[in-house]
Amino acid sequence: MTHTNPPGRPDHLFAVKNVRSSEEDGPGWPEDGPDPVLSAVQAERSRLINLAYRLLGSLADAEDVVQEAYLRWYAMTPREQAAIEVPGAWLARVTSRVCLDQLRSARARRERYVGEWIPEPLPDRTEWAAGLPGGRSDEPADPADRVTLDESVNMAFLVVLDAMTPAERVAFILHDVFRYSFAEVAEIVGRTPAACRQLASSARRRMRASAAPAAPTARRAALVRDFKEAWEAKDIEALVGLLHPEATGLADGGGLAAAALHPLAGGEVVARYLVDLAERLAGQTLLERTVNGQPGLVVQQDGVTVSVLAFDVTDDRISRLWAVRNPEKLRTWTAAD
Repeated sequence: MTHTNPPGRPDHLFAVKNVRSSEEDGPGWPEDGPDPVLSAVQAERSRLINLAYRLLGSLADAEDVVQEAYLRWYAMTPREQAAIEVPGAWLARVTSRVCLDQLRSARARRERYVGEWIPEPLPDRTEWAAGLPGGRSDEPADPADRVTLDESVNMAFLVVLDAMTPAERVAFILHDVFRYSFAEVAEIVGRTPAACRQLASSARRRMRASAAPAAPTARRAALVRDFKEAWEAKDIEALVGLLHPEATGLADGGGLAAAALHPLAGGEVVARYLVDLAERLAGQTLLERTVNGQPGLVVQQDGVTVSVLAFDVTDDRISRLWAVRNPEKLRTWTAAD
């Protein structure tokens, strides 16, 4: 799977001169007054967030990684900074390497995670939460900080990415989504260009094996709308008719919200669980929303988002359902409430 419209990438990924700094050069913290280099560095934030989110599947982690990349930039002396011909390229390399380190340690962290882990869902750009990504400020959100939504961030895509090895994921995202050369990818992954080519090829096979024929957005929206109405009516028969016989349902509460700890398998099993849930959780409101660029649902309790649901469609029926309930993954939905 090759993406012809990546979220943006700086050219000359590794354009760095080898220049030693002198001891009298102080840390490269920004000074007062306009600085074109500083402006160029800060302008890379959107690209870096887009890259890190696709590599990690978590906006909060992506923000932390990008912050780390900037801290490393500003920790350098002015002379060291001047030796870097393309600051954005340097930042992209650092961001990718930090992401790779996080992916390599993710398995141990996931073993401590309560229940299923689902990538963090993102709202439509028009519904982005107030403040910085994550809703941590009362100031309006900076559009440059938003993640560009395309097929490389739909939930099914991110779930398959999460099943890949760290090296596969990085090679595939950098080459197929962001269009870096395999020579550039090799510098980050620490393997030969040929090995990186094989990693990306393996990742593509995983994608093809899990991909179902894409359903038109209008049809997806209609299925989600019918699903919403059947769930609100607690109509098991209608839900079973909308769900694929082999449908699966996963919920992510992270130990911070009630959620099924194990996957649900089978359309009827999923339908009965949903109806039982609706009967136990009265007073909740279902809203049709865009989730990671595709039709989805938001569940609110007293005006507060408590769940975000994403769907996948196979043979004109809902085949996979992901419900994110972990409140730490729902911060970007605050302003959409």
